[in-house]
Amino acid sequence: MASSKEYLEFILGQLSELEDITYRTMMGEFIIYYRGKVVGGIYDDRLLVKPVKSAIRYMPTATYELPYEGAKEMLLVDEVDDKEFMTGLFNAVYEELPVPKSKKRK
Repeated sequence: MASSKEYLEFILGQLSELEDITYRTMMGEFIIYYRGKVVGGIYDDRLLVKPVKSAIRYMPTATYELPYEGAKEMLLVDEVDDKEFMTGLFNAVYEELPVPKSKKRK
């Protein structure tokens, strides 16, 4: 099941206090970037983030879920209605996220 554009717009609205939030559509789902780093994505109208240590500390009771069959587990963000929580989460995990690999030109 693909995620809805309405849910994406809701999540982007919740993150509107942050600068440089972008997304990319991928197979009916949305990958979410913060300042150029992949934080997570929207899968089946669920916000999932990478399970880095800072995210686990920020959401100690979060459940692990699969974004899609065959993928690595990610953390489900239940508090999507709390704008302050969402801003804090993205700020907490940013430093720990890996820098994207540069694409080689052919």
